[in-house]
Amino acid sequence: MSSRNNPPFECRWQASRRLQILYLMVLLLCAVTLLVLDAPAALRLAGAGLLAVHAGWVLPRHILLGHPGAVCRLRHDGQGWWLWSRAQGWQPVQLLRDSLAWPVLVIVRYRLPGCLWPRSVCIFPDALPADQHRKLRVRLRFSRRRWSAPE
Repeated sequence: MSSRNNPPFECRWQASRRLQILYLMVLLLCAVTLLVLDAPAALRLAGAGLLAVHAGWVLPRHILLGHPGAVCRLRHDGQGWWLWSRAQGWQPVQLLRDSLAWPVLVIVRYRLPGCLWPRSVCIFPDALPADQHRKLRVRLRFSRRRWSAPE
């Protein structure tokens, strides 16, 4: 990756079965915790409502990738990093230094131009072909100017 003229890279992922199972297990654990919690029923009901709202927001946008705003592609070229969603198309992004590229998990932390809050995309190995997941990890670790803001 030390070559200055890296060929453009693009990957497209699908919904991860592992991520879905992990999220549903954590959601179930939270629901069981609410059931055994020694608190007023109104507080437990409010907690269950918040869990349902969270699941309704997170599942289609980040796990099942069925929402138009769900990010499901990443591209790196001479102009920088780009993320794609059906609602917005390709958007330039600034990758953040706390992004992770491990063999078992890739977490892409990014900031859209003009947005204050950072966002994340979690990519498990079963969401991409193995060679694409490896290439993504290599790009995230070794590409030049990976933390620079989009131009």
